[in-house]
Amino acid sequence: MSLSAPTSADELSLLELSDRLLSRGVVLTGEATISVAGVDLIYLGLSVVLTAVETLRRTREPAPARDHPA
Repeated sequence: MSLSAPTSADELSLLELSDRLLSRGVVLTGEATISVAGVDLIYLGLSVVLTAVETLRRTREPAPARDHPA
């Protein structure tokens, strides 16, 4: 196994791929329904955000101030 640069633009190592995904961020979503005899018993919905802490801090902006009339 060689540690040199990829020979073509289509080749990526797992490390390079994970670095690109974490630098931009990824949202994974999924759902599952558990049923017995055609009756839905449990519904599971899942959303996961995967990103580097530096990316999250860099893209996060403070909420605008709200002016409430008194």
